[in-house]
Amino acid sequence: MTSAKIDISSTRNFWNNLLQWSIQFQCAVILYPQQIAQYPFGAFPQRIAVGNKKLKLKAPYFQSLKDYLKIHPKRSIYGYLGYDLKNELEKLESGNYSIIDWEPMGFFEPTCIITIENHELTIESDDLEYYQNEIQRFIKQGKTNLYTKPTIENLKPWTSKSEYINTVNQLRQHIEEGDIYEINYCINFSANVTNFEAIQVFQNLSNNSPAPFASFLKIGNQYIISASPERFIKLKNDKIISQPIKGTAKRGKTKEEDTANKKSLIESEKERAENMMIVDLVRNDLSKSAETATVKVEEMFGIYSFQQVHQMISTISAIKKKEMHSVDIIKNAFPMGSMTGAPKISAMQLIEKYENIKRNVFSGSIGYFKGENEFDFNVLIRSIYYDEQNKKLNYQVGSAITFDSDAEAEYEECLLKAMAIEKTLGLI
Repeated sequence: MTSAKIDISSTRNFWNNLLQWSIQFQCAVILYPQQIAQYPFGAFPQRIAVGNKKLKLKAPYFQSLKDYLKIHPKRSIYGYLGYDLKNELEKLESGNYSIIDWEPMGFFEPTCIITIENHELTIESDDLEYYQNEIQRFIKQGKTNLYTKPTIENLKPWTSKSEYINTVNQLRQHIEEGDIYEINYCINFSANVTNFEAIQVFQNLSNNSPAPFASFLKIGNQYIISASPERFIKLKNDKIISQPIKGTAKRGKTKEEDTANKKSLIESEKERAENMMIVDLVRNDLSKSAETATVKVEEMFGIYSFQQVHQMISTISAIKKKEMHSVDIIKNAFPMGSMTGAPKISAMQLIEKYENIKRNVFSGSIGYFKGENEFDFNVLIRSIYYDEQNKKLNYQVGSAITFDSDAEAEYEECLLKAMAIEKTLGLI
């Protein structure tokens, strides 16, 4: 690909117009990092990748992806990893009902990549003149699109509060019996929807819940609209980074209340114990791909504040083994421990038993490979999943359950995490 730069410092509404432009393609990934001040090892770049050529990947998907990258070691590809790829890695299954059916993995080759940095727009494409003219035409339109609220019908919570509390108590029993130490238990909401303008919903969700790993994905008729605050895994210059989130507190209505909530999170033995369990799990996952004695905890129990919540985030790093392929690094850490629990396999078996909806892409990941030896992927939480053909959407939220968990408090945490999505959809 060749590249060109455009100065956008004096161009109004260029981002909104670029978003509208991107939706014409069969495949698109938009990365829109916000609230990234002092975030360790940075966030996603602000970027749009578009194209019409989806990769023809097949089971076993990780091997298929690896084969592609070996043949095309310098190409960039964008897409998603679905949670149910776990079934390739262990003797697991996914038999629960599915609201929207997703393939386990989906990537595409962009025909154009746009990156925004320091009031400058960089276009990369093999057809540079065409895209340069197209993009300049769109960003100079100066339009402001008014938000069209989706029409939501038949909103269904798949787990009632009483069912949730009963399940948490059963999971605590499993913990007491030693089956697991911790589990990420999630609940689902679904609806039929019309007047759903996916790009507008993404813009509105980004305003309601700005996040460092926010992303938008379109492949055919299926969409993911995400306000994820969490990085799953990154590889750059042979350094692997993983940043699990475990520990949540709501923002206060006053400065004093906000400070008190943050202090309570920092000092919470329960939240620190949850975080530490997942840090140990991630250290073990990264050690499979790392040079001996290079796995280290860069930061433990870091507190980061977002628009809706305070989060406890730890950062673990490692230096990859020279012979280790990038796809195998992801494979060795997938799915992310923050969305399963520990031990990971036992937790996933119980997730299948106690959750009543197939996760599909939820708790999977959106991201990209920049050639064979660099990648960055988020954790798919705080997200809306939409099927344009069937006019269905769903979203899922969850929390970590330990023996010390209070079921009522965990349920309230789930509702807190759903708040930005429900505000965006006009449900509250």
